[in-house]
Amino acid sequence: MKKLVMGLDMGTTSVKAIIFDLDGNLVEEAEKMITSYYPKPDWVEQDPIEIERQSLAAIKEVVTKADVNKNELLGVGISCAMHSLICVDEGNQPLSQMIIWADGRSNEQAEALNKTFGKEIYMKTGTPIHPMSPMLKLLWMKETNYEPYRNAAYFMSMKDFLLQKWFGKRVIDYSMASATGLMHVNKLEWDEEVLELVGVKVDQLSRIVPPTEVLTGIDEATAAEMNISSNIPFVIGAADGQLANLGNGAISPGEVAVSVGTSGAIRQFTKGAPINEKQETFTYAFTADTSIIGGATNNGGIALQWLKDLLEFDGSHDAFLAGVENVEVGAKGILFLPYINGERAPLWNQKAKGNFFGLSIGHKKEHLARAVLEGITLNLYQIGKSLEEVAGKPESISVNGGLSKSPVWVQMMADVFGKEIHLSDTHHNAAWGAAWTALVGIGEVDSFEAIKDNIPTGKLIQPNQSNHEAYKAIYEKYEKIARDLSVYFT
Repeated sequence: MKKLVMGLDMGTTSVKAIIFDLDGNLVEEAEKMITSYYPKPDWVEQDPIEIERQSLAAIKEVVTKADVNKNELLGVGISCAMHSLICVDEGNQPLSQMIIWADGRSNEQAEALNKTFGKEIYMKTGTPIHPMSPMLKLLWMKETNYEPYRNAAYFMSMKDFLLQKWFGKRVIDYSMASATGLMHVNKLEWDEEVLELVGVKVDQLSRIVPPTEVLTGIDEATAAEMNISSNIPFVIGAADGQLANLGNGAISPGEVAVSVGTSGAIRQFTKGAPINEKQETFTYAFTADTSIIGGATNNGGIALQWLKDLLEFDGSHDAFLAGVENVEVGAKGILFLPYINGERAPLWNQKAKGNFFGLSIGHKKEHLARAVLEGITLNLYQIGKSLEEVAGKPESISVNGGLSKSPVWVQMMADVFGKEIHLSDTHHNAAWGAAWTALVGIGEVDSFEAIKDNIPTGKLIQPNQSNHEAYKAIYEKYEKIARDLSVYFT
């Protein structure tokens, strides 16, 4: 009998259900898209009922496509995007849409808190004071007398909402709880002072549990609709960032993982929960004694898509980037600050704006495209420098995500960082991390670290040392311009 495991990955743009064998090889996948709504400027919402139904549909589809015997599937692990918030009534029905990480409605509250005791909160929670944080969303709700907030019995992330619906239990894993900005990252419990600030009681939040928490007894009608056994164990898993690192095998200190899709992040696991005094990075718990440190950027592939749309280029991304590899390092003098969508790390300023610096009449499309790719990469490098202050210099760097499909960008990463790049053989790292967590939770494997021997082999990209030296000088200029312009981001 085959042994298989599933990872359910609830992201920002889609839900993916992916079945793997125990070596991490893809057996079958299914993807269901998620709709985002923009009811007002800076507001970004999604429908939690839609996401739950799409999750169910994705599981049903992948089980059907793989023709899985119910006894072959050992378990399901869950990955979820961070920073979501839903107001829920006594009957566990949503009173609000789900407010997601990209929502900026609480910008005023973030600015005000940063001028008072925001750092004190950050040093306890490890979560930057930024509109992405559910803590700031709750503060906005309290101060604006938001009706769903007033009537809510509970406040949930997308993951605990789904688990409540399927299992009738209100639980949240360490990492998802940590990313709310409401949990004390060292004590691994809800922080009473922060809860008092936002007007929320402990019993309105889910019980905090480890990522290996096993849930059984799924609602039988739900199991039947998914075409799985109601006895199959689900393991709560973690947030997508932690699990993307795990799925890449970047789990030991010094092993850095970079994920770049629409947005991007650079992250590293560490023992304990050290926090950056400069407030430039986050520290989110994973297990009782490990955390992940890093920084997320709002501006990954979305910046490239923006330029493509701006220039009204109708072809593929590959066609749009044709010729970029022939443009000299530094894009013939253009520097691009990629803050077109506000910014999280390293600025944590939702009012940040993008800029081209150094344009001249001789520049063409391929110069602009290279400048945008370089701006995305230099921004990640800047976040990485902040990460080094807490976690030390990276010993290895792995890369995954949609932008990693571009050979010119992956080579650029190697050249900017001056490091060998481990290019993942799969774009489903978070799902494989979730699946492996399920295997740990049910006792099928011994440890998280053992995943290193169960990752499909990827490619190694070597840096061009002369390009790296050129980028060191370009970065000094980039960093100075970014710092000098930041005073105008109002």
